[in-house]
Amino acid sequence: MTRDGSIVELAAWLQSAPGRHLLAWEQQRLDDALADAFGFHAVQLGLPELDGLRTNRMPHRWLASDALHPLDALAPCGGGDVEPAAAARRVSLHCEFDALPFANASIDLVVLPHVLEFARDPHLTLREVERVLVPEGRLVVAGFNPASLWGLRQRAGRLRRALGFARGRSLFLPRAGEAIGYWRLRDWLRLLGFEVEVGRFGCWRPPIASAVWLERWRWLDRIGEHWWPVLGAVYFVVAVKRVRGMRLVGLLKPERRNSATAAATVARRDAALAHAQAQAHRHVYALAGEPLSDRVPEHEHEHEHEHA
Repeated sequence: MTRDGSIVELAAWLQSAPGRHLLAWEQQRLDDALADAFGFHAVQLGLPELDGLRTNRMPHRWLASDALHPLDALAPCGGGDVEPAAAARRVSLHCEFDALPFANASIDLVVLPHVLEFARDPHLTLREVERVLVPEGRLVVAGFNPASLWGLRQRAGRLRRALGFARGRSLFLPRAGEAIGYWRLRDWLRLLGFEVEVGRFGCWRPPIASAVWLERWRWLDRIGEHWWPVLGAVYFVVAVKRVRGMRLVGLLKPERRNSATAAATVARRDAALAHAQAQAHRHVYALAGEPLSDRVPEHEHEHEHEHA
């Protein structure tokens, strides 16, 4: 369950210039990461403004929502050609994210775009996602990075409000959100048995509401990934659910043996077997007091001469 009013507040913020910039970056990361994700069932929890499963080829894909969104908040940002009613039809089911209507180990892919930071109990939401994921299933999480310029401005705005300053000014990020640190999220995932495969940061432009000035600082995105990657405004994590004894290792390749070596090995084994049989016959005939030349076959004499 999300905090009261957080869905509408986040949808309104995503219509701003920083929100559109963030959505464009996250959409590109999702398109690249999920295009080759294999499975049969995939679900995106929340944030219908982001079409996280559009490049995925799983036969069954759903968009889940935990609240009835206003139709005008469902249109994807930057996509004015999409009707609000069409965006509303993208929502396949309404449910609580901490009580998903799926059986245990039944979903291959779960996408959580900015869900944990607006959830009342993010631990419970993660545990529920772990329950419905199949072994080796994938979890994709996108969230605000508190250790960034955007996060610092958000904390500074809350501090000014707590001290009684700037009461009439709005915060830069949605008010109801509580950002979860990148390393903190990795610890939670590790405790639940997930292994992080991809961890990336993005959106290094300063926290500016003006679209013109935000575009002028676009050069920071080119150098930020190389010089200060962990200071990006948003992080993108892909984790895999690991279950002991059920990790996929791929196809086993049969070992090829040299035909000449195999034939020589068989020949030596047959010669040793014939020699052992001859020795057994010799021992039996000696106990019976019969001459060996009358009982031992000619081919056994030949083997004896060969060993001699």
